[in-house]
Amino acid sequence: MSFSPELYIGTRYVRSHGRNRFLSFISVISMLGIAVGVAVLIVVLSVVNGFETELRERLLSMTSHATISGYTDELRNWRDLRGIALRHDEVVGAAPYVEAQAMLLANGAMSGALLSGIDPELEQTVSGVHEKMTTGELGTLRPGAYNIVLGKALAEALGVGDGDKLYVAVAHSRVTPVGIFPTVKKFTVSGLFEVGMHEYDRNVGFIHQSDAQKLYRMGSRVTGVRLKLVDLFRAPVVVREVAQDIGGVYVSDWTRRHVNFFRSIQTTKSILFVILLLVVGVAAFNIVSTLVMVVKEKEGDIAILRTLGSTPASITGIFMVQGTIIGFVGTLAGVALGLLIAVNTEVLVQGLEAVLNTKLLAPDVYFISDLPSEVRARDLLVISTTAFAVSFLSTLYPARRAARTQPAEVLRYE
Repeated sequence: MSFSPELYIGTRYVRSHGRNRFLSFISVISMLGIAVGVAVLIVVLSVVNGFETELRERLLSMTSHATISGYTDELRNWRDLRGIALRHDEVVGAAPYVEAQAMLLANGAMSGALLSGIDPELEQTVSGVHEKMTTGELGTLRPGAYNIVLGKALAEALGVGDGDKLYVAVAHSRVTPVGIFPTVKKFTVSGLFEVGMHEYDRNVGFIHQSDAQKLYRMGSRVTGVRLKLVDLFRAPVVVREVAQDIGGVYVSDWTRRHVNFFRSIQTTKSILFVILLLVVGVAAFNIVSTLVMVVKEKEGDIAILRTLGSTPASITGIFMVQGTIIGFVGTLAGVALGLLIAVNTEVLVQGLEAVLNTKLLAPDVYFISDLPSEVRARDLLVISTTAFAVSFLSTLYPARRAARTQPAEVLRYE
């Protein structure tokens, strides 16, 4: 033997031999239990990671990293403010916007919407709306043309498409000799976009900034200025630095606007990790029961080894080796299985939807309509280390019980 007796004997105990095949079968079941627990943990956490990343990307394709606005929701000197913001080293884009609620009417249908007045050229420097266009272009929004770009789901609800007309009604009333009427303006649909988030596809529309200023009677004022930064995760720091140079403004960033989304995702991820770790815990109990049965079965072998001079520490090592091998192989198999499923999650879900002829993630219920997956090395390390540690700890009691075996008691009736 080129390695220690403990490792040799412990390895042999894992394999089946003659009448001990049942114990070997139990060992395989224990390995599978660990593997399933680890695989489920990897798949679930990868889906949560993918959901978080996809949600962040889709949110930021419609919004910006940070915004600066006035205390009364209006900025008068937005051009000067934009220039000051662009002088910051970490600001790569700045664009004004006008944002307010409106009522859209077409073909007898009516729907509320959030209208954003933008400058198409400047908007492309702070958001990715232009990349989400399915028909038309964002550049069709020109001053005085009164064109509008709608979310695809909103256009379907109103029964309109490219070139169709609709009416936009806003709360700014007009006083006439016959009474007070809301401001209503006819717009032409010049494009549709689809982000993949029902919240935006169903509730948002874009018009040109100058048209929005006329519609809402804002003159040359805007609601605020959107900023795009080099590092989106430094948004809270950078936007405050910009605000200090300006003074008298209200600042916000994507982490504050959507804090509940991402906080709930992190909380859910932590809870799922603890709950699913119980699956690994159950598998660890299988290791305990397996080793206890092996110790009972091998009492004669233990007694002979003790008689030949093996120490209690050596006996403990034999059964710790057996349990460690079960845990290691199970963890390794679980990582491989989990990676295989996590990498192909979207394909598997699409296949399941095709078989069941149903949509598992309805776009009008969930924020996204597909099931993304993102495997992170840190999660793999934490999961595999935790699973192996739990498996290792489960070997301690059976191994110590084996070490306490009294040779004289066992061999008395042999």
